[in-house]
Amino acid sequence: MRQKLFKKQFMAIALIVFFSLSAILIILTFMYNNYLAEEKHETLQKSCDLILEFVTDDASGTDKEYAEYSVYYIAQNLAKVSDCDIFITDQNGAIRICGCEAWGNDGGCDHSGTQLDTKILNDISSSERNTLSTLNFYSAPHYSEVTAITRDNATAGYIVAADSTDEVRELMKRIAHIYIISAIIPLLLMFVALSIMTYRITKPLKLMSDAAKSMAKGDFSRRIPVTRDDEIGQLAVSFNQMTNSLARLEEVRKSFIANVSHELRTPMTTIGGFIDGIIDGTIPYERQNDYLQIVHDEVKRLSRMVESMLSISRLESREAELKLTNFDFKEQLLQIVVGQEQRIEQKNISIKGLDTIDNFAVNADKDLIYRVIYNLVDNAIKFTDDGGEITFDVKNNSNNLKFKIENTGQGIPEVELPYVFERFYKLDKSRSSNKESTGLGLYIVKTIIKKHGGVITVSSVENQFTAFEFTLPIVR
Repeated sequence: MRQKLFKKQFMAIALIVFFSLSAILIILTFMYNNYLAEEKHETLQKSCDLILEFVTDDASGTDKEYAEYSVYYIAQNLAKVSDCDIFITDQNGAIRICGCEAWGNDGGCDHSGTQLDTKILNDISSSERNTLSTLNFYSAPHYSEVTAITRDNATAGYIVAADSTDEVRELMKRIAHIYIISAIIPLLLMFVALSIMTYRITKPLKLMSDAAKSMAKGDFSRRIPVTRDDEIGQLAVSFNQMTNSLARLEEVRKSFIANVSHELRTPMTTIGGFIDGIIDGTIPYERQNDYLQIVHDEVKRLSRMVESMLSISRLESREAELKLTNFDFKEQLLQIVVGQEQRIEQKNISIKGLDTIDNFAVNADKDLIYRVIYNLVDNAIKFTDDGGEITFDVKNNSNNLKFKIENTGQGIPEVELPYVFERFYKLDKSRSSNKESTGLGLYIVKTIIKKHGGVITVSSVENQFTAFEFTLPIVR
């Protein structure tokens, strides 16, 4: 997985860098090419203009041969300086003067008499754009500028300046080579840094993938080392927290299966043994009622366990609807506490806060809220030491009923607090053998409160107190 992701990540960024640098090279090449072309055309045009000025100034001269050679020498010098070809043609486009050395030595050259297309010359002369043309003379397009020589409002000839594009192309190749060579070292450094960065990004993901595969096989011991404080580091922290939760849930699941198996097997064995004893006469007739009472109690315990499981299933079902009614919360609380009076007196527990509670009308499912209060009161009584205290507090907090029940006692260890409301979790493992406990009570309480749109929390200090607190909307 890491190799695939590493390659994809590396190749994606590398391609972006490559295409970005290529785009920069193309843009620079285009800009340089346009700039050099502008310079070439400007130079050619200046050459044509200089020759035109001389031709115009010397138009009244009487020595034709002298005038031609004077024009030639100017054209030759400009051609050398500008490294271009310069021709002067007659009105028909025939080359009369050439700026090459051969023409100056012999009064003629291979270009002399060559006929240029006057239509092309006129088009270039009248065009405002820079022009590339073969002039029907060159084998490849040249930078070309043409200036018409006019006398008496008629075209008497043309001054043609042309330059090859080879020099500009060669220069552009050199610029490209320099750009590429100068980019190699930064590119190598960039790719090394990119490889390291990509590896650092994909390594935690690879570790998470391996850990997830281990979890799929039931091994929850793998953890991701957190070596950074960014999104990847936060993901690693979240993954470890998830792994811890799953490991804890797996422990609870195994413990629950073991407990349920034991609690189901024990009463079933007891029930089966006593019934067999009654049937085969091992148990005398006068003792049968005693043993039938034991069977009756064991059946009721099994029924409570099954009912708890069914209650959870119903509460978690999306189709389950709350039967909302208006009722007095204080009245229901007092009813539950009075119903536990015998247990409270047996343990000599002091009850505080009931006399200061005001009447609160809430809109909720009365039966489910009764179950919530009963579970919390039952737990408080169960885990309060003899002679301890249970304190109640009910307040109206921003249109929410805020209920708190606190009992003195051994308390809950801090490390155990996050798991108190988990399914199948028992608060005190030393008392988990209690036949009435299934480890589902507080999970059911949390589910009911959540279904009503409220929140329940727990706080505790060992050997001091345990407090449960929930909020419940008063008006819906």
